[in-house]
Amino acid sequence: MNEPSFLPMIELPASPEAFRDAAWDDVVPYYDQLAAVPLDGSNATIEPWLATWSRLDTLVSEAGTLAMIAYTGNTADEAAEQAYLRFSMEIFPRLEEQQVRLARRLLDIGWTRDDLETTLRRFRTDIEIFREANVARFSQIEELSAGYQKITGGMSVEWDGEAKTIPQLQPYLKDRDRATRERAFRVGAKAYLDQRNDLADLFDRMYELRTTVSSEAGFADFQQYCFTAKHRFDYTPADTARFHDAVKRTVTPAVARLMEHRRQKLGVDVLRPWDVGVDLDAATPLRPFADIDTFVGRARSIFSRVDRDLGAQFSLMAEEKLLDLESRPGKAPGGYCTDLSFRGRPFIFMNAVGVPDDVNTLVHEAGHCFHDFATHGLPYTWQRRTGHEAAELASMSMELLAMPYLVQPEGYYTPEDARVAWLEHLEDVLGALVHIASVDAFQAWIYTDPAGADRDARDAKWLSLRNEFESGVDWTGLERERVSRWYRQLHIFELPFYYIEYGLAQLGALQVFRNAVQDAGSAVAAYKRFLALGGTRTLPELYAAAGAKLVFDADTMAELVAFTEERIEALRAGEDAPFGTVVPA
Repeated sequence: MNEPSFLPMIELPASPEAFRDAAWDDVVPYYDQLAAVPLDGSNATIEPWLATWSRLDTLVSEAGTLAMIAYTGNTADEAAEQAYLRFSMEIFPRLEEQQVRLARRLLDIGWTRDDLETTLRRFRTDIEIFREANVARFSQIEELSAGYQKITGGMSVEWDGEAKTIPQLQPYLKDRDRATRERAFRVGAKAYLDQRNDLADLFDRMYELRTTVSSEAGFADFQQYCFTAKHRFDYTPADTARFHDAVKRTVTPAVARLMEHRRQKLGVDVLRPWDVGVDLDAATPLRPFADIDTFVGRARSIFSRVDRDLGAQFSLMAEEKLLDLESRPGKAPGGYCTDLSFRGRPFIFMNAVGVPDDVNTLVHEAGHCFHDFATHGLPYTWQRRTGHEAAELASMSMELLAMPYLVQPEGYYTPEDARVAWLEHLEDVLGALVHIASVDAFQAWIYTDPAGADRDARDAKWLSLRNEFESGVDWTGLERERVSRWYRQLHIFELPFYYIEYGLAQLGALQVFRNAVQDAGSAVAAYKRFLALGGTRTLPELYAAAGAKLVFDADTMAELVAFTEERIEALRAGEDAPFGTVVPA
């Protein structure tokens, strides 16, 4: 650990293993001891106290993270589920109360330090909104979130007599045969539609608890509560509304142009939702890897070509078995990077099935990993944490910085297949902005309009918003299938209002990408400087360090959309790399 070299003020366990089977009564005495340590306001007492608190937090956090990894890796494992629920329902909600208790003590003393200014600001906010009555409510919400994981992780469908997970349908959505794609689309949507009532029941209960939480804390609605709880000091709900409008004005028309190009290339009268994933310029669907060893081995080479240090960090993760990548029955859907905060190691979880999107996901999550590695050297755990806006800038920028290096022999693709993959990725960037804006607008409506409490009204609003934001795809007769999409969005269930960050970060990443087109070496160096700052600077300062700025307005967004369309046109014309240069051998 790279914390200040003071002896602990209390005796702590040597590793997170000590908390593996802990109940709350096993954890709280350590925080009670910290609360009782005499502090005179001097650095001589405050700094070792902070170091001990920070170390204790990382011990408990890593124990809980390991429980989460085990459960999401196999949602059918009842013992793993109980361990995960013990942390998520019993320990972590109560831990927040102890964090507020200790933070209040620090702030009452009036101690400060320049490199902890952003941390102290977060502490003040947490104290202001904490209500003891909400602890039990957050515990109930966590139990419901685990229920969502159990339902979705247990989903499987029959495909030609074989049971498949939902992620395992992805290759069929890229099949050249249109009937196969349609079948895969309908089967995947049906799996969620069959569970619609159970999922709606879960969300009804989550909604009621969340609105009660915000009311208890003195907020007019849950959106306002979330903006404060997420420490969004540098933008407001009004700014996100501007973002939604700017996307409709600038990105929606660009995606409509992409869809029209796709319709013409496919030679169909109308584009249907099962037509949007098939590669236009590949005779057969791209298969970047056939097994996980190849998947990981080529990733090592790619990151090493982006930057030697980053490559070494990813190789270390592979060697220490900090990657759970393949899809399998019972595994929770989606992907994530989490931080094993005591040992200073990240962990990647995903559901790979051998499609290009798997490459994008791995590179994305690796960006989070590089952020974790870069910040572990900061003295205290709170300095290592950033808001999601900065965390996603790290991951989305890496997606684009790694693009030129996907070519064989070190990468996944032949030069022509790489061009197809690059095109798909840049097109997905624009499509993702539309999706992000509609998801955020949907959540804003749910929690600020009383109709958000009604399950049928939610489904109707989702359709209405998708019609506003999406253009170029014919959904006639597929309204129920279109509704199923929001039930697949785990953020809406488990991480409310965690989605606009992807949009802000995507626009920041496009600026990093634009810088890399001019000078890739300088762009990577700026990226690494940004990573190393962790959460020690304000959000605008962090973006500036990476060579970007926050974007909410239509004019700046239009510039970035135009830049992306220019790169797409260049690749369509046969240019050999997304940076406009020959990829080095």
